[in-house]
Amino acid sequence: MNFLPSIFVTVDVLLFRTVNGTREILLIERLKEPFKNCWALPGGFVDPGEDLEDAAKRELLEETSVHIPSLRQVKAYGQPGRDPRGHTVSIVFSGTVDETTVAKARDDAKSVHWFPLDDLPPLAFDHRLIIEETIKNAL
Repeated sequence: MNFLPSIFVTVDVLLFRTVNGTREILLIERLKEPFKNCWALPGGFVDPGEDLEDAAKRELLEETSVHIPSLRQVKAYGQPGRDPRGHTVSIVFSGTVDETTVAKARDDAKSVHWFPLDDLPPLAFDHRLIIEETIKNAL
């Protein structure tokens, strides 16, 4: 059977740190469409044959220069229409780094910034929902 899937698999990373008692999340400013110049979670498409956590760590490194040894898988999001490029299912991962972690924009990121969780900018895709649900379920 020659079946070609029309659903794509992506990964997104919620990376947290705490600075002076304030919990922050790392976001990228997107360099390309869709949502060019909008803030988003670091992430991207899983390569053929690639492990999901490896893909998440690779995308985080490629876009932010941050290396993290392990991430925790949180949830999958696959609502049709969440990505204008087509039907995507995103596997979401989270991790924590210390306050001295330096992030630098690379690859598909125009810039990177640590945002306090109570002061997030408008976000691309369904990333606000992903952040809110992850934080809610962590409590």
